[in-house]
Amino acid sequence: MPAPAPVISVQRIGGHIGARIDGVDLAADLDDAVTAEIRAALLAHKVVFFRDQRLDAASQETFARRFGTPTTAHPTIPSLEDTPAVLDLDYSRTAGRANHWHTDVTFVQHPPLGSVLRAVTIPPYGGDTVWANTVHAYETLPDELRLLADQLWAVHSNAYDYATYRPGDDSDEARARREVFTSTEYVTEHPVVRVHPETGERSLTLGGFVRRFVGWNAEDSRDLLGILQRHVTRLENSVRWNWRDGDVVFWDNRATQHYAVADYGDLPRRVQRITLVGDAPVSVAGETSRAVTGDDTEYNTALAHTGDGPAAP
Repeated sequence: MPAPAPVISVQRIGGHIGARIDGVDLAADLDDAVTAEIRAALLAHKVVFFRDQRLDAASQETFARRFGTPTTAHPTIPSLEDTPAVLDLDYSRTAGRANHWHTDVTFVQHPPLGSVLRAVTIPPYGGDTVWANTVHAYETLPDELRLLADQLWAVHSNAYDYATYRPGDDSDEARARREVFTSTEYVTEHPVVRVHPETGERSLTLGGFVRRFVGWNAEDSRDLLGILQRHVTRLENSVRWNWRDGDVVFWDNRATQHYAVADYGDLPRRVQRITLVGDAPVSVAGETSRAVTGDDTEYNTALAHTGDGPAAP
């Protein structure tokens, strides 16, 4: 029996990561077939892009709930009052800029499954975002380095977070924001190589929140982290998206890192993010990530009772 015809168009845009999905209105009531195709594209391509959408914060959350349960907006940063799942990032006003390679919120024991980011205001030039495939990065490591990575664990911490920090900003507002952020400290030990819970692929769990490798000193950790990170962020392993107002991007946080390019000066740039509840990473030996400081229960369960869409498997 022939396979059913696809109901959406998935166009690959990068050699190792990224696809654009056309033929779907994310503000509509998506049926199970469309949801399944989007999920399949996400798992295959790690990040998927949607042009010319007409979502607001509430309908963005409705779309996100088709794929899982939203977390609160951030473990420590206040959310929008009417949509507590939405982290509002207005880079012309209060937030620092995410111009460092990172995977979202890896300083907690259960980092997000994925993130849905919606463009609200985009500058006339600049402000692109780049994603890298951490599965392909792992698979293309030299054999000796891959064997070492399989055994390593890393300490992740929220000592620095782009959502709260702007270098050189010592205003009363900036100081108050940092005080809120640092009022709760999170330190977690994650395996450097995690096994993806849906695909079984192995990926590198690193990025800007890593402080050191477990059992390694800071200097040696910095050297090895640099080697691994350069492998993750090679241009051949990445895809760059030129935003337009209304665009929506959905990425698998378990298999990617990303970087927001800060090349737009003081022009306004505002995006809104929803993250979905994820699992604790599991190492190739079957060991689960360990929380050292900080409990992420409230971050990951506060919105669970309001879900009306199917959760992720």
